[in-house]
Amino acid sequence: MKAVESTITVTNQRQSSLTQSTLRKAGLFYLVFVMFSYTTGGPFGLEDMVTTSGPGMTLVYLLILPFFWCIPVSLVSAELTTAMPVEGGFYRWTRAAFGDFWGFLAGWWNWTASFLLGGAYAVLFSDYLKYPFPNMTWWQHYLVSAALIAVLTWINVRGIKMVGQVATALEIFIFIPVMTMVVMGLAHWHHNPFSPLVPPHQATFKVFGVGLALGLWLYSGYEQLSTVAEEVENPQRAYPRALALVVPLSIAAYFLPTLAGLASAGNWDHWHTGFFSDAAGIIGGTFHGRPWLGTWMTLAAMVGNVALLNSTVLTTTRMPFAMAEDGYLPQALTRKHSRYGTPWLAIVVSAVIYGLLAWQSLAELISVYIWLRSATTVLTVLSAWKLRRMRPEIKRSFTVPGGRVGLLYVVAAPVVMAIVALVGGDKFATIGGAVAILVGPVVYGIVRRRKPPDVGPSPTAVN
Repeated sequence: MKAVESTITVTNQRQSSLTQSTLRKAGLFYLVFVMFSYTTGGPFGLEDMVTTSGPGMTLVYLLILPFFWCIPVSLVSAELTTAMPVEGGFYRWTRAAFGDFWGFLAGWWNWTASFLLGGAYAVLFSDYLKYPFPNMTWWQHYLVSAALIAVLTWINVRGIKMVGQVATALEIFIFIPVMTMVVMGLAHWHHNPFSPLVPPHQATFKVFGVGLALGLWLYSGYEQLSTVAEEVENPQRAYPRALALVVPLSIAAYFLPTLAGLASAGNWDHWHTGFFSDAAGIIGGTFHGRPWLGTWMTLAAMVGNVALLNSTVLTTTRMPFAMAEDGYLPQALTRKHSRYGTPWLAIVVSAVIYGLLAWQSLAELISVYIWLRSATTVLTVLSAWKLRRMRPEIKRSFTVPGGRVGLLYVVAAPVVMAIVALVGGDKFATIGGAVAILVGPVVYGIVRRRKPPDVGPSPTAVN
């Protein structure tokens, strides 16, 4: 009980401090756009699923996977955010449920996973610049990537409200050409978008392993915005509402453009990264000799990578801040900006690492990333089950519906799906993912020896 009383005191002090600081909190409107920007951003990046798993199976994945992945994770995130609206989100939920070791792994796996994506999104943005600037050298490509990271780092230091404003503007720009493509594509339906169901002569592990891993990547991240709960106005009310809006919007953003593209442009065996621009060019035709809709979609894809990177910096940089508060990382990472109230040093350090990795490609990293993402997701849903049993008295303004059956669903579905995806992966994904997972316990052993006793708040926080 002494630890719990200590936690209540620390939590109240932190909330009081935030109230008195200059931190600019985000309301529901901006939270929705930041959440959609992080979890989806747009349909870009799923094209390889079509050639890997087949057009029919891709459309099935896009419709079915949410019921086994993002919907249960969203319900868990909504419940736990209303119970524990603290900075660090699922890292502190896991620590409260299972103790320091598993809490540390949740935070470490999430932070290191962000290294795999932060630089890659900047690289993808620069890759699209090769179309108008085909003679771009490697160092120019890298400088553009690094400059983009620097600009978004500055935006994130300014706080979640500015991040939300930028995310809103970017997503509106993306919505317009994507919706135009959907309407025109469905109006020019010439092909069966579900044929073939799977590619002929395709290896089984690619259809149900690599393709499934891509699908899980597309629908991942719905627990991530919990890391900035203390920077949101009335998070107990805002988070469930934001999730209820973002999940169906994300499903539509993936499924409808893919359906329209396959039904009108066809050529399923030519779908690779960037093909949405080609499909839009076929659907929209040319204007003065140029594919106007294809060019528009290319710009939208570039903006989509900016949106993804912008929200990635926001959600993942609060993790080292929270872990530093708890004594697992250097205390310097807890420094907050005197004007904006944001953990500016944690943001800058993370951004520097993204910049150092900005020569990697997204395709090479997804199969390893999904191991880390699956591990943190499984810990998150298991935490909901454990905290229901261990701390039933915690006030929850939202609970997973369905009682015990509903709780079993939101826990079992993601766990089963993660196992299926990981078992079905190729050799590179298995080895790389296993190594990435095992690094976590090694690092914990090192930092645990150096961690002073009783540093940081007790893991169990209540509102």
